[in-house]
Amino acid sequence: MIRYVVLIGMLSLVLSCKDGADKNSAAETLSSYVNPFIGTDGPGNTYPGATSPFGMVQLSPDIGIPGWDRIAGYYYKDSIITGFSHTHLTGTGAGDLYDILVMPVNNRFSERIEANNHKPFSHFDHNREGASPGYYWVDLVDFGIKAEMTATPRVGVHRYTFPKAEDSKIHVDLGYSLNWDKPTDTHIEVVNDSVIRGHRFSTGWARNQRLFFEMQFSKPFQDFSLTENGNADSKIVLDFETHEGEQITLKTGLSSANVEGAAKAIAVEAKGSFDTIRERTEKLWENELQKIIISTKNKDQKAVFYSMLYQSMLAPTLYSDVNGAYKMANDVNGLFKNPNDTIAMARGFNRYDTFSLWDTYRAAHPLYTIVQPERVSDMVKSLLAHYLETGILPVWSMQGSETNMMIGYHAVPVIVDAYFKGFEFDAELAYKACKQSAMVNERNIGEYMEKGYISVDEHHENWSVSKTLEYAYDDWCIAMFAKDLGKQEDFEYFLNRSKNWKNLYNTKNTWLQPKNSQDGFIYPFIPKEYTPYFCESNAWQYYWSVQQDIPGLIEATGGPERFTQKLDSMFSLKPVEGDKLPIFSTGMIGQYAHGNEPSHHVAYLYNYVGQPSKTQELVKKIREEQYRNEPNGHCGNEDCGQMSSWFILSALGIYPVNPAQGILDLGAPMFEEATITLPKGRSFTIKGQNLNDQNKYVKAVYLNEKRLDRWFITYDEIMEGGTLVFEMTNLPVDNEGIDHLLPEPNKVY
Repeated sequence: MIRYVVLIGMLSLVLSCKDGADKNSAAETLSSYVNPFIGTDGPGNTYPGATSPFGMVQLSPDIGIPGWDRIAGYYYKDSIITGFSHTHLTGTGAGDLYDILVMPVNNRFSERIEANNHKPFSHFDHNREGASPGYYWVDLVDFGIKAEMTATPRVGVHRYTFPKAEDSKIHVDLGYSLNWDKPTDTHIEVVNDSVIRGHRFSTGWARNQRLFFEMQFSKPFQDFSLTENGNADSKIVLDFETHEGEQITLKTGLSSANVEGAAKAIAVEAKGSFDTIRERTEKLWENELQKIIISTKNKDQKAVFYSMLYQSMLAPTLYSDVNGAYKMANDVNGLFKNPNDTIAMARGFNRYDTFSLWDTYRAAHPLYTIVQPERVSDMVKSLLAHYLETGILPVWSMQGSETNMMIGYHAVPVIVDAYFKGFEFDAELAYKACKQSAMVNERNIGEYMEKGYISVDEHHENWSVSKTLEYAYDDWCIAMFAKDLGKQEDFEYFLNRSKNWKNLYNTKNTWLQPKNSQDGFIYPFIPKEYTPYFCESNAWQYYWSVQQDIPGLIEATGGPERFTQKLDSMFSLKPVEGDKLPIFSTGMIGQYAHGNEPSHHVAYLYNYVGQPSKTQELVKKIREEQYRNEPNGHCGNEDCGQMSSWFILSALGIYPVNPAQGILDLGAPMFEEATITLPKGRSFTIKGQNLNDQNKYVKAVYLNEKRLDRWFITYDEIMEGGTLVFEMTNLPVDNEGIDHLLPEPNKVY
């Protein structure tokens, strides 16, 4: 597209001026391959705006019209922009945030429409719009104004290029809301003719959100009009006289604690001009992308890879301000454990939030332990801070608020995985948090502890089978943690709980099936139907969610041959006319739904029954068909880095079936060579020998020149550095002369 060509040229020009950079290296910046528009059309629900890696600010355009397609504020098929707000969720199904809307206008256009609540807007054209890591721009064609965005971790930076006009204005709207979001208390204070500050408190999916801001203008405003309607609809219109091509820059610092933290963010992070800040942020992104260097002649595949690597770093998001202060976490009702002390301090670590754990425990957090080791301890300490502030680990937290969305207590595998991989944090506190979160009486956990399963009820999100399976997996993680800490009684207790999946296993029909409270299976039972008993899935998709005991599941199914037959049916039983498919059933291959997370490990299960060639073939098919270098390039919600992390790991030829076991199951690489930069000056290189479109099967795998007799490698083997070579061939090869070892049950490697 035209805009990408323009952006690549602009980015290359900037980078070519750096010390030591020559023209060839500038033309090959990895940032130039990133397409932030992937997922802005279709079900991806991503945003194209400016942010820094894991940053607090997501400064992005808002269409201004509510709806599922605009959950992230922007929808590629739309043609208007209502402004630019500073916070957005990436790839979720939750309509929240959209804090502090800014919109530049003049008298060239004054149309209003009901669809965006009669707020100012402008039409725009995708040919006059572009984005790259840390930068977004668009022409507001009705006003003749060019809008540009960049961001530091805690500061959103706008630059507006105006035409000549005596009535140029900039609207700052705190009452603006979209979808589930609703302001509860807003305030704007005019400090002087170049600075405003205030706060926006809101409720929505997350209760009791608090955001303080300071906004500094590069040019004094001549006058202003301030409106505060009932303290929840504050807005200000700032007046400027502009000459042709005049640029006005806005710097907006954010803090969940106070305006002082917001102001300090600007002073510390946003020194210099717009271009200086943009270049610093682009360099941050480039450094992150350089952590994995791939070799391929396929430009689209390279674009998808680096776009997915980029999207894997949009969440979790920074929550503490530059002083370490942040609004303490509250429960799902917006209540604080200690209402007299709602400001906490992150001492010695950065506090993160936006933890979509039902999604991201599967692949995103394991990926972070490889390419973000400097952040993993802080993420775990953030989970533990939430526990200390609320009494329980987060389920799905954002902006210091528990949403209780989705199921499981999946902070547990994230913590346990990090513990076994040697990341630094208080292990005893972490264990206490894991155990306590598994022993509460909410979210059906009490019934689960009492009966060993969760029975059906009338709630529309009962999700009884899915909850039982997810809790059982998390219990296995706690058992492994307890064993390593020498807590034998707890180890035996939680290991026994990890087998609770068997309590819903119907041996007569070999299905995991819902039960009533009297221990009887529910009939009629049709596995492909979407019912309240399965979380955003059906019985086919959740059958395989026993990651802690794949050998046990194989045995229960009737052995390897029967298990293989059932796997084959999973990928071949296509929906037929008349099947009711919900919105989250996307990326379908038979009953496999790549658009939703419970399916993500399933293609790798053929490794466990001696047919790795089927894993290799299916993973290649998913990579090529479900990810594309276009706005409609995601087959489902991106989900805060999980969808993109699946691709990154699978493109490298590795994936964690059990995310807390310390191993990565082998698939097949997508690229001839990929090198991961590791700490301590080490690197790990993955090679696809004889790799081409025909040679899609793995003949043999060599780790540091030694042939492997297993279809997995350990995390420690990767982090030691070295070379993993996949010898590729054009015919399926399953266990040729080698009896491949399987991971040992109840062991963390």
